[in-house]
Amino acid sequence: MTDASHRDHPESILVSGCGIAGLGLALAFGGSAHPVTILDRDPPPPDGSPEDVFATWERRGATQLRHSHVFLGRLTTLIRTRYPALMDELFREGARVLCFKDGLSPALKPVYTPAPGDEDLQILFSRRTTLESVIRRFVTRFDNIRFVTDAGVRGLVLQRDASAIRATGLNVEMDGQTQTLSADIVVDASGRNTNFPDWLRAEGVEVSEEHSPAGILYFTRHYRLRDGMEEPPRDLAPLGGDLGYIKYAVFPADNRHFSITLATPDIETNLRTAIMRPEIFQGLCENLIGCKAWVADEISVPVSAIYAMGNLESLWRSYLRGGEAQVLNFFAVGDAAVRTNPLYGRGCSTGMVHAHLLKTVLDEIHDPRQRAIVLEQRTHAALRPFYDAMVHQDRAAIRRARYERNPQHRPRLRARVTQNFVENGIGPATRGNMDVARAFSRAFHMIDDPSGWLKRPDTLMTILSYWARPKAWKQANGLYPPVLGPSRQEMLSKLGLPA
Repeated sequence: MTDASHRDHPESILVSGCGIAGLGLALAFGGSAHPVTILDRDPPPPDGSPEDVFATWERRGATQLRHSHVFLGRLTTLIRTRYPALMDELFREGARVLCFKDGLSPALKPVYTPAPGDEDLQILFSRRTTLESVIRRFVTRFDNIRFVTDAGVRGLVLQRDASAIRATGLNVEMDGQTQTLSADIVVDASGRNTNFPDWLRAEGVEVSEEHSPAGILYFTRHYRLRDGMEEPPRDLAPLGGDLGYIKYAVFPADNRHFSITLATPDIETNLRTAIMRPEIFQGLCENLIGCKAWVADEISVPVSAIYAMGNLESLWRSYLRGGEAQVLNFFAVGDAAVRTNPLYGRGCSTGMVHAHLLKTVLDEIHDPRQRAIVLEQRTHAALRPFYDAMVHQDRAAIRRARYERNPQHRPRLRARVTQNFVENGIGPATRGNMDVARAFSRAFHMIDDPSGWLKRPDTLMTILSYWARPKAWKQANGLYPPVLGPSRQEMLSKLGLPA
C-alpha cells in the first residue's frame, strides 16, 4: 500500500483472538478511523454481575482465564492515564488498586512521603473475568470495533507476487460454514496455542523461536471473604514466597474475592498429583505463613474448583529473516509472539503494551516492510529484558527444585553467596530503605529494566551497606520476614505424602 492510498483509505484490521492482547488492540484502535473486526472462538460474556461472569463464561480459548492474575503498574497506569472512563467502570464493578504506600513494609509505611512516579506503582486487583468483561463492554461502544463470536479461524489467506507475500485475510468457520474475511492488516492475538506459525511454515516462511521451560505447574483456587470479615492485615508475612519445592501467592481480587496459586516444580510428582485434592491444597495453605490467615475457616470460604495449568514455557517468536520482513501486513502480538512464565504476572501487561506498540507503528509508518522491522525493534526494546530475566530465574529455580529433593546437597560457594546477598542484602534493603523499595517496585511493575535497578551505584551501595551488617539489621523491626513454611520433608510428612 502506498503512502497516498494509506491516507485515502483507512486500513481495515482483522484480529484473531479476543484475550488480553485482542482487547488491547480494541482499546488502542477504538475511536480511530480503522475498522477493526475481532474474531472470538468463544461466546460473548454473559450479562450480569461479576459473579455471574466468573461462574458461567465459557472460554476454551483462554485456558488461564480462572487462574490468579496480578495486573501490574505498567498495565494499570496505561488504563488510568489513557482510559480513565474504563478505570472508573472497573471500580464500579468492584475492582480496586493497591498503592505503593499500601505495599510498603511496616518499617517504611509510617515514614512514607509521596514522590513523583509513585502513582505508577499500583496493582489492579481484579479477577480476569471481571477485567475482560468490563473492557469488552467498554470497547463495544466504539463504532469502529466489531466482535464476531463463535468464530473459528481455519487459515491465513496470503497473496504472493514476485516481491512479497502479503496477508489479505482469514478463513473463518461460522455457523458450520467457512468463509473468507478480507482485511488490509491481519493480527494474530490468539495466544499460546496459535496455529499461525504452522500455517506460515507450510507456505515456506521461516519462523524463528526461542523456548525456555518454566519447570513448574500452577494450581489455583478462588475464595470469598465471609460476611463481616476483612482481609488479614499485611504485615511481614509476604503474600508471595518461594520455598524451592513450592511457590505460593495470594491474589486479592474484586468484590471480596481472592485466589491462591500454588506452583510445584515438574519433578515434584507426588506433590503435584496430590495437590488437586482439596484437603491437600488446604493443608499446604495452612502450613504456609503467607496463606494461613487467608484460608482460616472463620475468614473465608472456597468458591471454586482447583484449576491446574501446565506445559508452561517462555517463548520469543519472530517472523523476520535476516532482519527483513517475510510476510507483509501480518503481525503477532501478546502470547502469540512473546510470553514468559506467569510467575510475576507479566503476561497481561505484555499483551496490552504490545497491542499499543502495534497501534503506534501503524500510525507512524506506512511502508509495510518497515512496519514489520520497526515493530520487532520496539518489541525487543520494551519486552526483551523481561523475557531474558525470566529465563534466567526459571533456570535457577529448576536447579533449586532439583537440589531440594536431596537433603544432603550443599550448594556451591557462588550459590551460597548469591542467596546470602538476596536474603541479607536485597531483602532488608527493600524493606528498610525507601529509595531501594521504589527502585525495586519500578522494576517489578515493568516500568524500569528488571535488572538495571541493581546496577545503579547508589542503589547497590545501599544494598551492600545492609549486607555488611546482617546482625544489626536482624535486630531491627520489620526488615526480615518470618520463616515462610516448613522444609520439603516436613511439609510432605505433615500432608502424609511420600518424600
